[in-house]
This record gives sequence, structure tokens and C-alpha cells, in this order.
Amino acid sequence: MHAVDLSYRPPYDWAAIHGFLAARAIPGIEAAAPGYARTVAIDGRHGTVAVALEAGDRLRATIRADAAALPEIVARLRRVFDCAADPAAIGAGLARDPGLAPLVAARPGLRVPGAWCGFELGVRAILGQQVSVAAATRLAGRLVAALGTPFAGAAQPGLTHVFPGPDAIASADIAGLLGMPRARGAAIRALAAASLAEPDLFAPGQDPATAAARLTAIRGIGPWTAQYVAMRALRDADALPVGDIGLMRALDAGPGRPSPAQLLARAEAWRPWRAYAAMHLWTADAERSAPA
Repeated sequence: MHAVDLSYRPPYDWAAIHGFLAARAIPGIEAAAPGYARTVAIDGRHGTVAVALEAGDRLRATIRADAAALPEIVARLRRVFDCAADPAAIGAGLARDPGLAPLVAARPGLRVPGAWCGFELGVRAILGQQVSVAAATRLAGRLVAALGTPFAGAAQPGLTHVFPGPDAIASADIAGLLGMPRARGAAIRALAAASLAEPDLFAPGQDPATAAARLTAIRGIGPWTAQYVAMRALRDADALPVGDIGLMRALDAGPGRPSPAQLLARAEAWRPWRAYAAMHLWTADAERSAPA
């Protein structure tokens, strides 16, 4: 077991990022009480990670995996928990919008949650098309139960599998297994095939336009899914899922929701932090929609 501290620039909104990940935790792969834990696979070797908030402007990661995999695991965890963000710069940029200023003031340490694996996130994004977060998470759990690899390591509560790789998904009848529309199942299979053909499809740091074009060239992946993947897996701070119903609902100040074109025009003022603006709006929308 290895204990590693993940430093960050304060403030850090742990409650928001933990809540986001907890709401999307896939049964068998992730657990979110009291901190966040998940299974991982690096070069075919299984392990687990657990992350919790510690005093002193750091997160504490408890890693059970081969020592040789530690640098890769730590780098991924820093992306998942957005440890490199500069809250002061992001807040100053977004606070210029009078509508966003109070949201930034209320949550100055809000992060954009990253993804452990780009392919996993892409599958989850397709599962989430046209359904709720809860429904998408249930579908992901069924996918893992059907195609995931049983976890090979010391038993951890609730952690039983690792997420299936593209080779396991490319040839499976996803729609039949999950009871979902055939077009959506075909999109997941197409994503798996593209990931096998292009191993760098989800590599962080790509040119945003090029990355979006590569993703939208896959049948069944549209601009929303490509931008969502860019936000979380490719770490594009300026990605924006235009047309997202939650964003437009959050911007409804009384006269009605903006159109996608109006949202895109307003978002020009949020550059280069549009992904963080989206997180603030999603968080505000979730708080507004939550039961009293």
C-alpha cells in the first residue's frame, strides 16, 4: 500500500467534486463513502485507489498497486481531481459575467472532475445520451457486470470488477445486453473499434478542434458527447457542451431558456474557462432542482 499526497491551489471544493463523482459511481467499479475509491488496471495489472480530503491543502491517495505503476496512477488521479487548476485565474475570468459572478463567489474552489480513462468516459457519455445520470449509471453497472473483468486483488468493499476494455466491447451485443436502443449500442461498439484502431484517441493535450473532429467522425457521437469528453478526459478547460439542457435551464433568469446559439454567443465571454463555467451552471442547476 502506498500513501501519496496530491497538492492543489486552494480553495478546493471537495464537496462538489465528491458529490459529482458519487452521483456517477458505477457499481462494482467505484465507491464513494466516505471518500472516493475505484478499481484500476495499468498494463493489465489490477489495483485500487482511494482518495480523501486532508488538512493542509492536499488530498490523500491510498494506492494498492504495483510500485512501478505509481507515477501513472498519480498523474491520472491529479487529472481526475483537477489538482492543477488555478482557482484565482479561473474565478477572475468568469466573474466578469454578472450572471456567473455570484456562482463563482459561492463556490470559488469548484473543479472540473476529470476521468480515470478516456474510453471509459466515452462509453459512459454515450450511455448518458437522452437519459438521466441515475439511469446512465445503472446501465454502466449492468455493462460492467456483463463484460467487466473480475477484480484480481485483495477484496475491497463494493469493488468487484475493472471496467471492460475496448476489445471486450467491440464485438459484444451492447444493445441486447443492456436493453437499450440499437443505435446507441452501435455507437458504443463503434467507439470501441475506433479506440482499438487509434490508441491515442483520448490522449490529453490534443488540439481541441482536431480531437473533437476525431470523436464526431465516429457514428453516434455528436458535438455534446465530444465536448463532454474534451472537458473531462482531454482536460480542455475551454470545452463547452453547447445545447446541454442543464446549462440552458441554469441560465433561465425568468424570460426563458436561451437557445443553443444564444448560449454559445454568451459563452464567448467565458473563454478560456468555458468548462468551469459549465460546472458552475450544472452545480447551480442541481442545487436548484434538489428537494428542499
